[in-house]
Amino acid sequence: MRINFNVPPYTGKELDYIREAVEANKICGDGAYTARCNEWLKNLTGAYRTLLTTSCTHATEMAALLLDIREGDEVIMPSYTFSSTANAFVLRGGVPVFIDIRPDTMNMDERLIEAAITPRTRAIAVVHYAGVACEMDVIMDIAARHHLAVVEDAAQAILCTYHGKPLGGIGDFGNFSFHETKNLSCGEGGALILRDETYADQAVIVREKGTNRTLYQMGKVDKYSWISAGSSWLPSEMNAAYLWAQFEMADEMNARRLALWERYHEAFRELQEAGKIERPVIPEGCVHNAHMYYIKCRDYEERSALIQHLKSHDILPASHYVPLHSAEAGLRFGRFHGEDVYTTSESLRLLRLPMYYALTEEDQDEVISRVKEFYHAV
Repeated sequence: MRINFNVPPYTGKELDYIREAVEANKICGDGAYTARCNEWLKNLTGAYRTLLTTSCTHATEMAALLLDIREGDEVIMPSYTFSSTANAFVLRGGVPVFIDIRPDTMNMDERLIEAAITPRTRAIAVVHYAGVACEMDVIMDIAARHHLAVVEDAAQAILCTYHGKPLGGIGDFGNFSFHETKNLSCGEGGALILRDETYADQAVIVREKGTNRTLYQMGKVDKYSWISAGSSWLPSEMNAAYLWAQFEMADEMNARRLALWERYHEAFRELQEAGKIERPVIPEGCVHNAHMYYIKCRDYEERSALIQHLKSHDILPASHYVPLHSAEAGLRFGRFHGEDVYTTSESLRLLRLPMYYALTEEDQDEVISRVKEFYHAV
């Protein structure tokens, strides 16, 4: 397509930093660039410890392992999310308990959480859709009263806040993604954010194949050996070097995306006022990162027609998740609590438009023009 849905971000310094890592003869991870990235994330979130991982998926799997999720343990989460949110707990024998979403933010409806809690519930997995925060004060209060852990799937929410608090640093665990579709990227990568010291040393062990090798390097033990279940979730130093180039320019990149988001939002005001589409909602107290810009069409049929219209003009939009509770694996491993009032119906209407750091205003204007052209004809 002439105008793609996504183009991975690139600053121009990535290859220079990778070369430095290679020339330093340290490419296996936990080198200077990994340390810089971890420190940057720690400063961003205010966390006790941050650990780069090979993906956000693996960061979530680490959280499930650290929580010692076992057969039959239940984790409450939205159905409108990526499979990784559920898979991390399913791999440990856990049961995803899906609840409905709010139609305004597409986030889990915090008012439905308590009714879904049973004696088997161990955690709440929140997903900050499009970088817009869930109602974390309410969720953290519920978790405290019921002695549940909170895992923040902040894959889309780097640099976002909720009433001044950074997303990813509010729950017991936070998970970021640096996949090529994310605002800051190293192709494949992620991070585990640990709010306090409770799981900090064990997380280091789990990430290093179940050994205390990193603790040995930190001088905390006099030799290292295999002491726990774990896996190889440490990214290479070359990934960290690539990512550092983007962390250095994070504020500039974020500002650029927000400017593009606002241009879309203003351009589609008239279509919303005419009742033809719905635009994203950003609740008071939430600062987002323009991870995506979406509109909501009248229904699935209209969305399908709009997709074809845009594709016919070499523009690639994208729908999003098939709700997990209706997917083959979701039916096998999880259950939906309550009524699906909004999850399916809203998912069938939502359409994401091209949004990336290098998107030009000229190309964005073309997208806007073609969307308006479609709705002026219907």
